[in-house]
Amino acid sequence: MNGEPARWTREHLAAPAGDAATTAPVIGLPAPPRVLPHDIWDLWPIQEEEDGSTTVVRGRELWIALSAPALGHPEERHDRARLRLLARDADGWTDLGHVFADGASPGSREWSGSTVRRPDGTLSVFYTAAGRRGEARPTFAQTVVEARGRLVTDDGRILLDRAAEHREILRSDGVTYLPADEVEGGPGRIKAFRDPGWFRDPADGREYLLVAASVAASADADHAFMGAVALAAATPGGWSLRPPLLVADGVNHEIERPHVVVHGSSYYLFFCTHRHSFHPPGSAPTGLYGFVAPHLTGPYTPLNGSGLVLGNPAEQPDQAYAWVVLPDLKVVGFVNYRSTGGADPWQAEPAEARAAFGGTIAPVLELILNEDATSVVVPVTSGAGR
Repeated sequence: MNGEPARWTREHLAAPAGDAATTAPVIGLPAPPRVLPHDIWDLWPIQEEEDGSTTVVRGRELWIALSAPALGHPEERHDRARLRLLARDADGWTDLGHVFADGASPGSREWSGSTVRRPDGTLSVFYTAAGRRGEARPTFAQTVVEARGRLVTDDGRILLDRAAEHREILRSDGVTYLPADEVEGGPGRIKAFRDPGWFRDPADGREYLLVAASVAASADADHAFMGAVALAAATPGGWSLRPPLLVADGVNHEIERPHVVVHGSSYYLFFCTHRHSFHPPGSAPTGLYGFVAPHLTGPYTPLNGSGLVLGNPAEQPDQAYAWVVLPDLKVVGFVNYRSTGGADPWQAEPAEARAAFGGTIAPVLELILNEDATSVVVPVTSGAGR
């Protein structure tokens, strides 16, 4: 069992950061084409359990993304989010429809997670059930669910068995991890217990889930809670919560999409967060952040001194988000908001916000890892986003 979590502190964020090696290039115009007529955002590949590689069926990679009809204010998409199955080949992306049957989730909508294909061919779709099925208005309850079923191929179609079983496997314990059921001061202030990231540790062969969580802030903090990366281990009877791997100690109240990549003999822990989630707001950029350790349970030190791995450029501070680092070190995210002239674009009126919102897959980047230092490159061929 891991001991004290790593602490991400103001002293780390005071380290030099934001140079060319950690800044994403501006996504120019014209904007990347939409993959679907729907909004899509957080996305991840279906991974093979044996080696973490992307699952390929009938010559096409299989991916999952959050999706919603491209209507109204873009921020409203979170209240109607569904998981969507996508296929990718040399000709581009194909929409394979909703992953689950209508009403299958125990939540009122479906938020991010990860997916693994087992050796027997079944899929484990780990995702966040947000809210509660049948609720009159969206709430922010969040639990981790595993949907287990088989891929079905029929007349050229690929889909998950409609009878897949959905089983809640983790929820915040209310002790170490705060209940994810309240709104604190508007958008971006909800307590978290979501975004399960599946990982098999090559050191012990055991399965783990990393979960974006919230823990209580210290008594002298100017906010009620802070972000953390929870760890859960597979057991014969299910999943067991462990102490957090990382706590954003007075730095940030909401970190998202935690995941681990093993490179060489090191464990790289990545997550993303928005600039408005820092304390004070805007004290660090919206970006992908990371830590490195010799073992899954630590001890972790921040990459590049500050933790910043990939930040949006100053002239387009909200251009992309929700990055995930793949085993081959490709970095995949989605196109978020183009700057509207100084104001926060997600707070604009619906028509203006909609015009600024991307809602599609961002150009793919690539990381170079050198122990506790990183740099970003633009691949010649752009993997998932091409």
